[in-house]
Amino acid sequence: MTPRDPLDVGAADAAVTDSALPPQAAASAVHPEPKAGERGPAEAGDRGPAETGDPDLAGDGDTGDTGGTVLGRRYRALTLGIVTVVSLIAFEASAVNTAMPVAARALDGVELYAYAFSAYFTASLFAMALSGEWCDRKGPLTPLFTGIAAFAAGLLVAGSAQRMWMFVGGRAVQGIGGGLVIVALYVVVGRAYPQRLQPAVLASFSAAWVLPVIVGPLAAGTVTEQAGWRWVFLAIPVLVLPPLAVMLPALRALPPSERSAGMNRRRILLALAVAVGAGLLQYAGQDLSWLSLLPAAAGLALLVPCVLRLLPKGTFRAARGLPSVILLRGVAAGSFLGAESFVPLMLVTQRGLSATAAGLSLTGGGLTWALGSYTQSRPRLEPHRERLMGLGMLLMAVSIAMVLLALVDSVPAWIVAVAWVIGGYGMGLTISSGSVLLLKLSRPEDAGSNSASLQVSDALGNITLVGLSGVLFVTFGGGEIAATGTAATHQPAAFGAVYVAMAAVALVGAWVTTRLRPVTA
Repeated sequence: MTPRDPLDVGAADAAVTDSALPPQAAASAVHPEPKAGERGPAEAGDRGPAETGDPDLAGDGDTGDTGGTVLGRRYRALTLGIVTVVSLIAFEASAVNTAMPVAARALDGVELYAYAFSAYFTASLFAMALSGEWCDRKGPLTPLFTGIAAFAAGLLVAGSAQRMWMFVGGRAVQGIGGGLVIVALYVVVGRAYPQRLQPAVLASFSAAWVLPVIVGPLAAGTVTEQAGWRWVFLAIPVLVLPPLAVMLPALRALPPSERSAGMNRRRILLALAVAVGAGLLQYAGQDLSWLSLLPAAAGLALLVPCVLRLLPKGTFRAARGLPSVILLRGVAAGSFLGAESFVPLMLVTQRGLSATAAGLSLTGGGLTWALGSYTQSRPRLEPHRERLMGLGMLLMAVSIAMVLLALVDSVPAWIVAVAWVIGGYGMGLTISSGSVLLLKLSRPEDAGSNSASLQVSDALGNITLVGLSGVLFVTFGGGEIAATGTAATHQPAAFGAVYVAMAAVALVGAWVTTRLRPVTA
């Protein structure tokens, strides 16, 4: 799950700061098509308030007509409500990785393991486009509460599922809710806060991920082992109600939308077609037979032309400059998440670790992701940004390859934690630098649409490469992993195929970084 980048959510053309989120932030996506009259976070080195010189994150009280601080009387309730909602979504995102191996085995559905992740991303891709249009025309209040309701409903469906397909369906409903909510929250920031306070609010988005990344795996693992995996999903919905109640008065006071035209149905339909096409391809990949050629062909017929309309020309041939920046985002995010999704399952089924220990193996990656983001923001490194991104992709490839060693019984399982510390740092260097480079290569009038393309590439990379990982996993025997601890659970080739493929994709990303500089006349 990946950090999110520039989008237009406010009332001017200047950029504000959105710190990179940790890898568990698969649920957090942003507005796929910024609109006129809106602006929003543009990652500028992923700098927080201390680094930008913005003093508004701290302090209390109002300061006349400047609007006070984000924790002053005027904005305190809204800020705390937003941070709490983001924290709950972040906790659920980090907890899912911990509980998923136990849930898949309990429901006898390990062969559909990858679907539980990709269903979320596939559904959220469509929801992003819908929420953006909805917020533009009706304001963020309705899509926000609809998204919260959908997210909670998805949690209830997943937590009460008796079959794996029902669990996957619940995750898809969660994805719809997550896509609606995160876009609406960015629009709230753009409309409720003055421009000078927006960097501080958006920095708090990133801060809201830190504690869940640290405590989420431990808490989820403890709940899974003591009370059962279902409570990781069933306990969250009720916790969302208090922050919503706190936010409601401020949300009702938001100014109405200035746009009354109908929704851009073309953009929504393109996103829907991409989501459906990706779903059909994933379905075909899970059932490798002659009959699977039909859904595969239908999926390609939907996916390919629609993606070509959503991304800049030259993206898929790594044309120099901006197209390669956008392509790299999907390659980086997808390869890392494609490998990460199978790490807890591998540690539980192949090395006998508890769900808690398996989840904690990923925690270091979230922390070093933030460190990598901080590193690339240093002004003295600006001339070397492309090289930093190349280094980041190489570190990711090394990290994923190191996980292969954990399949050897004589190698200690903690090698995975070390590997993910390395990979998280590489992701921080690559993802955050890519956001900055995109703005550098974009004309002001194109920054919004180019940022939207970056988000589409992110979502497509996640969907495609997590889906590919699932296909490889099943093809090499992963579906034979049983719900019990029998010898049939040992299928190292299935996990090895996933990690080899994702490491190779990361190496392709390293090559793409050599094409980030545009051709100069």
